[in-house]
Amino acid sequence: MAKKDKNQYKQVKEITNPQTESKEIEAISKLPTDVQEKLKTIKIKLEKFQKKVLEKFDKYIVGIALMPPPKPEELQQLQQMQQPTLQDQPAPEPKPEDKDKIHVLVLVDDSDSKTMSKLELKDKLTAIIISIGNEIDPNLTPQTLILSELWQNCFDAKYELLQLIALSAPIHDTGMLQAIKIAEIHKTMVLKKFEKYIVSYVLAGSLVQGKATPTSDIDVWIVIDDTDVKKMTRAELKDKLRAIIIGMGIEAGELTGIKNKLNIQVYILTDFWDSLKEANPVIFTLLRDGVPFFDRGIFMPWKQLLKMGKIKPSAEAIDIFMGSGEQVIRRVQLKLNEIGMEDIYYALLTPSQAALMLYGVAPPSPKETGSLMREIFVRKEKLLEDKFIKILEKIVETRKAIEHGEKKELSGKEIDELLSDGDKYLKRIKRLFTQIEKIREEHEMLNIYDTITTVIRDVLKLEGIEKVKDSEILHIVEDKLVSEGKMPAKFLRTIHDLMNAKKDYDDKKLSKVEIEKIHQDASSLIKFLVEHMQRKRGRELERLKIRVKHGNKFGEIILLGDEAYIIHDIDNEEKELSKAKINSDGSLAVIEKSSLEELEKALAKIGTPQRTSIKEPIFEDLKRIFGKDVEILMNY
Repeated sequence: MAKKDKNQYKQVKEITNPQTESKEIEAISKLPTDVQEKLKTIKIKLEKFQKKVLEKFDKYIVGIALMPPPKPEELQQLQQMQQPTLQDQPAPEPKPEDKDKIHVLVLVDDSDSKTMSKLELKDKLTAIIISIGNEIDPNLTPQTLILSELWQNCFDAKYELLQLIALSAPIHDTGMLQAIKIAEIHKTMVLKKFEKYIVSYVLAGSLVQGKATPTSDIDVWIVIDDTDVKKMTRAELKDKLRAIIIGMGIEAGELTGIKNKLNIQVYILTDFWDSLKEANPVIFTLLRDGVPFFDRGIFMPWKQLLKMGKIKPSAEAIDIFMGSGEQVIRRVQLKLNEIGMEDIYYALLTPSQAALMLYGVAPPSPKETGSLMREIFVRKEKLLEDKFIKILEKIVETRKAIEHGEKKELSGKEIDELLSDGDKYLKRIKRLFTQIEKIREEHEMLNIYDTITTVIRDVLKLEGIEKVKDSEILHIVEDKLVSEGKMPAKFLRTIHDLMNAKKDYDDKKLSKVEIEKIHQDASSLIKFLVEHMQRKRGRELERLKIRVKHGNKFGEIILLGDEAYIIHDIDNEEKELSKAKINSDGSLAVIEKSSLEELEKALAKIGTPQRTSIKEPIFEDLKRIFGKDVEILMNY
């Protein structure tokens, strides 16, 4: 969590819309006198509550808002989030709402919680905030909500809290509440008119990255389903809906009185998918940082796949990003006055992100690109000089200054300097690509070598050979696996090539041809070895099982070392599992409840299954577990 300046709270008040305030004053003046007095009393209490909370937790609080009386189910959800232990318990019957209760939402930024867990932070803040509320008025009911919980609700497609925040009246806001409010209202307007076409509505930008200020733009992006368009072209559909949706954004700003710019990016599904396949850094950033306010089940699978590393840039995409920089520089030189700063900025940024992707790092946001390149290529790998990072940072800063109006124009001299520096930067980045490729290829070759030798040792261990030196691998594999018909001879040649490549690597003579050949053959060899181990291990595991029949059911006992796992009904989808220690005489000790997860962990731990035997006492245990009519099945 970024530390906030106390002057920031003054800024929040300064950006409040005077027109909205005057309308509120006018509306209040038309209310009955007793109602006006009640509102004034509530206002005084809320101001006192706000002051005390901010004095205590100024750097954590991002918003305080007066909520409308929550519906019973909304109140129940908030209370469960206040006390997580209640979530596993049956929901109590909703109680009639006390009309004197003053519901206040306190939104807490937990993104920088390092000294304690998020749950501990929330519990601590909740207890103190409730205490502050009780001191001011027993009817003051604060509900503490941490940002990570709010976002997790969105990830789980639970949007009720967003609706509640949209209906609330902000008392203190660093920018987050108004962003949620306008985005939720805009989303509702869009869905009401175009629900059939909307795939995802996502909040993004500095707000969800924890870098927002009271004047930050509010960034949202919308994906439109164009896969079933018949009456118009996809471009026409996008342009038509985009114009209407942006118009709704302006309308939402007028309705709420929020002056922060609502930046709306509209994508059609086919274009978004193409950008995803091409490893467009913008799309990567949107998926990584975005929080869905509405999703039909598209955004979250993409986000999870990106997190799992399943969405990766292709070699073609990386080449495209690399080449685009030089092309843009040439165009800038021809059309200096027309193109200007934007193209220089992307000409350097895009190849930089391509270099990071080639290295194996997901493309960061533009702000973070320079610092990440310095950390990896300058300090860690020592492949790049820091002066080139300074060139990139200078161009990023210049572009930001122009975008925010801090710098009105660029002089001809400045443009010439930027062009010259940009040209030097791209030439150096081109050389960096060659360096990265060489390192990556060598590292991959070593990884393949380590992986294959490790798997071979595991295979040989199953064959009864415990320790094997690298120099002996080829001979033993030929003798124990190939000669006995357990492995095709072609894989022996692959291992031979791998050993030669490792020797050349050690002698610093490794060629690109060798690396390519190893890459081509390694996957087939690894696949064969793994499948061989699985088959071998599977056969060994079968020998550890006692299968029985009791009544119309079939059961199973798996003997794993000094433990036995019991499956009472193999055919039942919801399998009942038990476990017991195996005594020295072969009998089973006390039988305890177990689970499939526990059995899987036990199977993973045993490594190579050891041969075992069964003793007479276990037959009595079989009767005890499965009944007197139990039958032992042979070769079943």
